[in-house]
Amino acid sequence: MPAPTGLFDAGSFDAIVLTGGQARRLGGVDKARALVGGRTLLDRVLAAVAAAAHVAVVGPEQGGGPVAAIAAGLASVSAPDVVVLAADLPFVTAAAIDELRGALTTGVALPVDGAGRDQRLCAAWRADGLRYALAALGPPDNASVRSLIAAAPDVVRLKLRGDPPPWFDCDTPDDLAQAQRWADAAPG
Repeated sequence: MPAPTGLFDAGSFDAIVLTGGQARRLGGVDKARALVGGRTLLDRVLAAVAAAAHVAVVGPEQGGGPVAAIAAGLASVSAPDVVVLAADLPFVTAAAIDELRGALTTGVALPVDGAGRDQRLCAAWRADGLRYALAALGPPDNASVRSLIAAAPDVVRLKLRGDPPPWFDCDTPDDLAQAQRWADAAPG
């Protein structure tokens, strides 16, 4: 597959929201259904992608890990850009998604946290760039998201604005408690 070309298209985008995972650090609970600020984590993420032309919510029944789930969701993508989000991002916003999409070139744009670590499941991709990376990676079952990012034709890293941080994910009970404190302190 040839490397993709093209720049940010301000028009339509699709979204893939990943609800799978074993949530071992949360005692195996369904993270997508955990509540923050009176809303499920999944509902909060879906609100952030409300402008998407199509949203594929991909759950554990696809199996094989997050890259396999991304590949399954990509089958329904037709827009030039696709946003890939884990369902445990309570503070991701439409503005953060626009910022990621605005940074796209041919591959992926993703945020880095305060320590400079990639936040790989809060990313915007050129759909052709994601297809290219998946083809370069080979079979997606049990492949790492790190290796998928490494196969992208271009990687743009940026610090997203927002307080609380839009890339903050809820992996542990402490993360959920912190998210709830932030939600409780939010105005309105």
